[in-house]
Amino acid sequence: MSRAHTALVAVLLVFAVPSVLAPAQDPAATPASASVSAAKPQVIFAFERVGLPVPKYKLTIQEDGTTVYDGEELPQVSGYGASAASPAHPFRSVVRISPGTAEHIFAMGRKLNHFNIMCASKAKNIADTGTKILSYSAPDGSGTCTYNFTENRDIASLTETFLGITETMDRGRELDHLHRFDRLGLDAAISFLAQEVSEGHALELGTIAVSLRSIAGDPEVIERVRTRANKLLALIPGEVQQAGP
Repeated sequence: MSRAHTALVAVLLVFAVPSVLAPAQDPAATPASASVSAAKPQVIFAFERVGLPVPKYKLTIQEDGTTVYDGEELPQVSGYGASAASPAHPFRSVVRISPGTAEHIFAMGRKLNHFNIMCASKAKNIADTGTKILSYSAPDGSGTCTYNFTENRDIASLTETFLGITETMDRGRELDHLHRFDRLGLDAAISFLAQEVSEGHALELGTIAVSLRSIAGDPEVIERVRTRANKLLALIPGEVQQAGP
């Protein structure tokens, strides 16, 4: 064997040995697979309509019931209502809805092909009830649909559920505001909330249980309001009512 040939073989061995000895990369440790495993299934309901006290918001719900409510709220003028000329300020609430409601929402999302459907009505001259966007994101699929009005009964039912949850949480923020700055205003506000609950327009009272407990346990609040707060607390499964005055 010539010296040149021997030198060439030595060079090839030098470069080949490290690649043989190097350990194989674990596919599970790659950033791509890590991000997929870390992703949590979620359903998002986004709403936007100019002229409302809360003109824009997003409700994000996870399978375990963890719920994040992000939105923009116009400042209250005098207890009720809002001023369209005033700039909206952002808010964010993290709560937990009941397991049954969360399960129903995800079941409907799967039934509706992860919202990969045409959910907007094709009818003309429909009043503006707000732009709504439903999104589903999970390992089993994802999708989005946008609508103002829908003729799909399942989509309409889901919409009412989301609106009922946000209605309760909006009333809860109002109660917190009145409890701090206008206790006399609590009487009308909690009476209206009780009416909304009885008519099925306000859902998931557990999301504002902290606010109701605070009112029910405050001796500075009139007895009638505290009693109503306790009655609403009684509607929440597993909730312990506050002692009376």
